[in-house]
Amino acid sequence: MKNFLILLLLLLINTTFAQTGAKIEFKDKDNTLDFGKVKVSDSGLRDISFTNTGDAPLIVLNVHSTCGCLVIEKPKSPILPGKTGIISLKYDMHAGPIRRSLTIETNAVNADGGRILFKLRGEVTE
Repeated sequence: MKNFLILLLLLLINTTFAQTGAKIEFKDKDNTLDFGKVKVSDSGLRDISFTNTGDAPLIVLNVHSTCGCLVIEKPKSPILPGKTGIISLKYDMHAGPIRRSLTIETNAVNADGGRILFKLRGEVTE
């Protein structure tokens, strides 16, 4: 009986720490897209690339911006395990610093509540 309880406890611990499901990993370091120093004439088009490193389809449910200066297009289909997805965005280029953030809502088990804070930074010059 004692061996059975130890085995059950070990199995419970193993399943608690082994996260199965969709996992998201971004290409951009520190979940930050750096526009760098760009001109107002820049198109403002950028892509945020990510990979599903989990074992279940990754669904991007929604992407929210901190301002109306961004047009965002999220993937319409689930991203299968091992595959890459893209969130496309267009920033309204006006002179000044770029300090914005996005909240990306997913079903990823490696993100707190499936939400990821993604930052945009850079500087737009005349």
